[in-house]
Amino acid sequence: MSVLNRACPYLARTGMTALQGLADAGLSGSGMRSLSTSAVEQARCGVCPGHTGQSALLAKASECPVVGPSIRANDAAAAAKASKAVHQAPATACPYAKCADSADAKASAGANAPSKSGVAASAAAPVSHDSQEAVFDYEGQYQAKLAKKHGDKSYRYFNNINRLAGRFPQAHTANAANIVTVWCSNDYLGQSKNPVVVDAMKDALDTYGAGAGGTRNIAGNSALHLRLEAELASLHRMEAALVFSSCFVANDATISTLCSALPGCVIFSDKMNHASMIQGIRHSGAKKHVFNHNDLAHLEQLLAQYPRSTPKLIAFESVYSMSGTVGRIPEICALAKKYGAITYLDEVHAVGMYGPHGAGVAEHYDYEASLRAPVGQRIAGSLMDQVDIVTGTLGKAFGIVGGYIAASSSLVDMIRSYAPGFIFTTSLPPPINAGAVASIQYLSESQRERYLQQTHVRQLKSDLASAGIPVVPNPSHIVPVLVGDAERAKMASDMLLNEHNIYVQSINYPTVSVGEERLRITPSPGHSTAMRARLLGALDSVWNKLGLRRTTDWEREGGRCGVGESRAQWEEHVGWKRGAEYMWEDHQLKQARDYEMARKGAVPITPAIPETVQQIISATMV
Repeated sequence: MSVLNRACPYLARTGMTALQGLADAGLSGSGMRSLSTSAVEQARCGVCPGHTGQSALLAKASECPVVGPSIRANDAAAAAKASKAVHQAPATACPYAKCADSADAKASAGANAPSKSGVAASAAAPVSHDSQEAVFDYEGQYQAKLAKKHGDKSYRYFNNINRLAGRFPQAHTANAANIVTVWCSNDYLGQSKNPVVVDAMKDALDTYGAGAGGTRNIAGNSALHLRLEAELASLHRMEAALVFSSCFVANDATISTLCSALPGCVIFSDKMNHASMIQGIRHSGAKKHVFNHNDLAHLEQLLAQYPRSTPKLIAFESVYSMSGTVGRIPEICALAKKYGAITYLDEVHAVGMYGPHGAGVAEHYDYEASLRAPVGQRIAGSLMDQVDIVTGTLGKAFGIVGGYIAASSSLVDMIRSYAPGFIFTTSLPPPINAGAVASIQYLSESQRERYLQQTHVRQLKSDLASAGIPVVPNPSHIVPVLVGDAERAKMASDMLLNEHNIYVQSINYPTVSVGEERLRITPSPGHSTAMRARLLGALDSVWNKLGLRRTTDWEREGGRCGVGESRAQWEEHVGWKRGAEYMWEDHQLKQARDYEMARKGAVPITPAIPETVQQIISATMV
């Protein structure tokens, strides 16, 4: 007994009589199985009745925290060997082997639809690697996926475009001597080259260096991060804000974390939502419903299926980037209140450009009230006050990079504490934070850039309509020109670049639906009258050479995504206020112009960067 005690204190606590009884039970049957039964076959077949795979004594020993792991490892190896033996024996050797073989066959047939039971079966019967079976053709699979993209003409080509800060909105291609005019940048207001922004970044670079030094939790949290988040919270009149490395990450991390934290949460998502929001919804694991774009009746029908006590989130955008349509923010907020939901508003393509301070479309709805109230002060009853969560970007109108959310302090702190996309990534570097703060502050005061952008948008849309170039109708700054074919959209883009030195990227599936391929044009404050005239002439030439459909052609075919349709048809989906052509109304543009001219001592409002080094834009363009 002393030997046993030294070998295993666990078994030493069991009396010798009991141990002898356990050992005898493994041989005498004891109601488990008799020697007349084919014990060998049962030991080899895990599906046989009464199979235990080990003696009662070993079963007791396997409970020992010291030797138990070794016993279980030996059992697993023996089971693998027995499994191989039983599958090599005739099926008649064991009446249950046939059942096991059948189960294996079914598991093999269902390999493309794995389940928990399939995983367990695979673990119990390791695959032999003794055969000469060929290794999976990884490269072949990659090439097949690419061939599919080439086949449906949706393969993406990246042009070498190097935007010039001193000649905005111009750039050079791979050949530095080849100057082109960029008409599709998301640097909507040219803030990336604004001297105020650039100088702030240079100062931060000299003071703090280039990198952040780590995650926000480890050496990557600085006064500039806190300053930036305070500026964003103030801009949106929210309690708090949180900055991410991009708005894709902000949407993915926030939606997935938030909706997985709300028990039984149901998500209602607009059909045209950005891929980042869709990714977040998938990662949340929450139940979801997709409602037709801007279709309030469809949304309410879906909401009405659930009691008010069910947690719900409605995810939508203010400006949809590929169509230029506008989310119905007031109506969606009203539905959220009626059915006990919270709202998640993506203002990525609106911040900086709408509202008197650049807070986005929600601010623009209450333009006058927002103009009067100090930045950061809550406006009770305003549309901004009804939105629960706002998400935005620093990489478009603000001209930098990064994304953020703004919401209540408790929600922001919860995301900060739980979201892997925030916790486990290096934070934004000091120069980025400094540039973003400078850009937000600048656009909160200046109306010049918004005024110029909006007037240029109006002029270009009017010119294109006169030329019969088909523009998808919308009240925003996006100018989507419908082509309707992926291959020809790419050809049109290439012709503009190679023959006219104009860069407009083609947009195809999956960014837009098949048959709705387009060129996406974004006028900026820096585009001159001469630039616009050349763009119009180039588009007209390309449309003639490729035989592309004009507005009247689409009308004869019944219309497509608003082109060639009656106003009554397309106004159902474009959002904003019925009867209003643009979000920036005439009196608001006049107010912005008067304010800016008074602020600058009656200096005419013109683009800040000359079209070429020799040419200065005429003040008559305003």
